[in-house]
Amino acid sequence: MDGYKWFGGLLSLAAAALLSGLSAASARAQQRDTIIFAAASLKNTLDAVNRQTRKETDKKAAISYAASSALAKQIEQGAPAQMFVSADVDWMDDLAWMILIRADTRSNLLGNRIVLIAAKDKAAKVDNKPGFDLAKLLGNGRWAMANVDVFPAGRFGKAALQSLGVWASASKRTAQSENVRAALLRVSRGKAPVGIVYRMDAASDPNVASIGIFPDATHTPIIYPVAPIANASHPHAAAFFAYLRSDRATPLFEAQGGFTVLRQGRS
Repeated sequence: MDGYKWFGGLLSLAAAALLSGLSAASARAQQRDTIIFAAASLKNTLDAVNRQTRKETDKKAAISYAASSALAKQIEQGAPAQMFVSADVDWMDDLAWMILIRADTRSNLLGNRIVLIAAKDKAAKVDNKPGFDLAKLLGNGRWAMANVDVFPAGRFGKAALQSLGVWASASKRTAQSENVRAALLRVSRGKAPVGIVYRMDAASDPNVASIGIFPDATHTPIIYPVAPIANASHPHAAAFFAYLRSDRATPLFEAQGGFTVLRQGRS
């Protein structure tokens, strides 16, 4: 019996060692990739950049996409990101205030616009001016837009509608979505007659068309800042950050049909 116990214990130790080895190998594999946190609206764009950098350097990043607010909070809690690309200046400001990013290398990477969209087969241009005809646009339907209390696209949309004097009536007929892509899908699938999304989102979906661009003066500038995380140590993080800000990345950003490439530092 003692021999069986001894042999069973040996097997248990061997299994533990094997699992430990697999865990360590997995951790090493993850360390080979630069971990980047990026706003969900950047997915198509940064995926294209990631593919190109892998072709040129044989190195790739692991990009986690979510709402800027959620990503910023994960960074606050110590998530192992090496870089943050936000769709919201305010969340980057918060991380800078907590000294969680390298503020001296922070840059304004991209600019964007918000637009009014409709199904492509029902698209008719709208003049987004004060007091424009809301009822005519909606019919019996509802607006589609990102949650105005959580997502930058929703906040920009609300500010624009307030500036144009139609938010009071629009808010009563608004279908707020969990993110800007969900708002886009509501219009694309015919579940909402109109919606407010980023210009690059409208360009990405063949089933919708932009029917009006909101004037810049109706909301604060839409800027995507990028910065390395303060404790970033991955050897490839600096190279990826430099690539994002280089002329080589510009065509990849512009190909998405909505972004304006910015070259200045923090404004």
